[in-house]
Amino acid sequence: MSADKRITPRNFSFDFPDDLDPKWVSGDVFRAHFFNGVSLTMPYLEPYLCKTNNDARAFIQDPELLQDIKDFNSQEYRHHECHKRLNSLLRKNGYPEFEEVERKIQESYKRLSAKSLRTRLAYSAGFETMTQGFTKWMCGKRVKLFKDSCPYITSFWLMHMVEEVEHKTVAFDVYMAQSGTYVHRAIGVFHGSFHVLGYGLLGMLTALKKDKLLWTIKGQFGIARMLGSVIWNVGPSLLNALLPWHNPRATYDPEWVHDWVNAYPDADPDCQPLVDTNHPEMPIPHS
Repeated sequence: MSADKRITPRNFSFDFPDDLDPKWVSGDVFRAHFFNGVSLTMPYLEPYLCKTNNDARAFIQDPELLQDIKDFNSQEYRHHECHKRLNSLLRKNGYPEFEEVERKIQESYKRLSAKSLRTRLAYSAGFETMTQGFTKWMCGKRVKLFKDSCPYITSFWLMHMVEEVEHKTVAFDVYMAQSGTYVHRAIGVFHGSFHVLGYGLLGMLTALKKDKLLWTIKGQFGIARMLGSVIWNVGPSLLNALLPWHNPRATYDPEWVHDWVNAYPDADPDCQPLVDTNHPEMPIPHS
């Protein structure tokens, strides 16, 4: 981490209502199902990231990076617990088919965990690159994406992205400390990003099949539009990460993210304050 930034493990708990609607994005079931699909990966991805970081500790002498690993893992652990609660509600409230998707995801991460440490670290650094593209998109265009949508899930995703910015250098730094070779890092950009997106897409298609939209004209158009949005908004971050001189410290973060971090209360509430998705600007929830 740079000297002017720190990673802050926070309370990360959202009081999702029991009757939460999986089609939580106002007017866009495809966007809701896409983010639901990505959520299915998180209870398996995030423990994998933490375990990989811990396995790399033996190669790291820098006490500041070791502290960053500890704080990164603390944030990710809290994220994965909250995703588990959300995914349970998604299954209970209409999509029990997600259980089979999660089984496939779990098996995939078991196979990935058997790979070499260099491969696993490159995957982690590559995935964390993609999260920066998602943060710019989701926080920077939050009104367009989530206006009038469920405030619980919207707030949950936006806070998740804010904390991704806070720890955006850690996976890169750990990879550089253990290996640092460009070719494997570049492969990791594709490996980490497309692996998560692929299973997120599987979750999305599973839900659309349940909704009897998958093979309709509306369904095909909606899928194409959603994937086009991902490529347009996240793709530049992946291309930037492929540059040999890439360093996440040089990437731009939305001002909303910095405002969120600076305004976050020192004493964590029992449950997080919610973004007002009906507000025309969707300001930070604790200004």
